[in-house]
Amino acid sequence: MASIPNEKLQEVLKEIEAKAQFSAQQLQIVRGQMTSKQREKRMLELSSKELATIPKETPVYDGVGKMFVLTTTSDVKERQDKEAVDIDKEMENLLKKQQYLEISNKNATQHIEQIFNHQGS
Repeated sequence: MASIPNEKLQEVLKEIEAKAQFSAQQLQIVRGQMTSKQREKRMLELSSKELATIPKETPVYDGVGKMFVLTTTSDVKERQDKEAVDIDKEMENLLKKQQYLEISNKNATQHIEQIFNHQGS
């Protein structure tokens, strides 16, 4: 088997290391986003439980920017349900992204190990 020149090997190694670092950074970002979405979902669940305990005719104020608008409990519940569905979709996408980045990071690490093992032979 032909030997790969050291310069080419170093170039490939740098490229693989850069990919590994990038995927590791992106993985941290995605995990942070997932944590944030989980927190949002818990807050929605808590406020939904609280909303369910009050009578339907009770006036409710919903936050809109820096203001509060008088609305009905059914409108607030409807908005919360829509937000919960959106969060679930975002979590699903983030999970797929996390899995992709984990695989890509694992592959880059394996390639680096292969280069070092090949160089040692």
